Amino acid sequence: MTDNETRKAPLLTIHHLGHSQSERIVWLCEEIGIPYELRHYRRDAMTRLSPPELRARHPLGAAPLLEDGDLLLAESAAIVEYILVRHGGGRLRLDPEHPDYAAFLYWFHFSNGNLQPAMLRLMMVSRAGLPVDHPAQASVQMRLDRVMQWVDARLREATYFAGSEFTAADIMSVFSLTTMRRFQPVDLRPYPGILAYLQRIGERPAYRRAMAKGDPDLVPMLD
Repeated sequence: MTDNETRKAPLLTIHHLGHSQSERIVWLCEEIGIPYELRHYRRDAMTRLSPPELRARHPLGAAPLLEDGDLLLAESAAIVEYILVRHGGGRLRLDPEHPDYAAFLYWFHFSNGNLQPAMLRLMMVSRAGLPVDHPAQASVQMRLDRVMQWVDARLREATYFAGSEFTAADIMSVFSLTTMRRFQPVDLRPYPGILAYLQRIGERPAYRRAMAKGDPDLVPMLD
């Protein structure tokens, strides 16, 4: 391999399962402008889970998976933090001295700590075929409603989750507000803050590139 070929070689390999949280990693790399190789995997047509090829790479069949040399890393939040620290050059993170640092931390972790679990719980309970007035159905629906109201309130007062700056907290959160709704429909009409925010996200060239590369068959659910 020549020196020129070495410079052009992908720095990272992203194992991307279509219509999944791994869109976060593709988007992150597009935002910070680092080279990567994208390997696509399709969900099993019957189970909608990871295919055998992806399960062979990780015991949990996890996606995303990141390869960086000899490193193989799962969990989207861990991958985002790893890329930001090792390859991000300080971009899309707020330093501890920044006035919005605590907000950045909170909303970065809120996506996988509250928003995504609330949607997953409702999806599982809904698929159980319980009546809408069943206590379990009502409980998980109430929890998601409260989470969505909290998110909407934040996005009515701030341009982005961390404040005035676009950060990795946004990259962590958008999947649950968009693609996840293919699996668990949520009506966003009661949430004008979220709808306006998603229009801002949809205008980002890096987001459009990431979705076109990672899920070319999917129209981003921005409304």
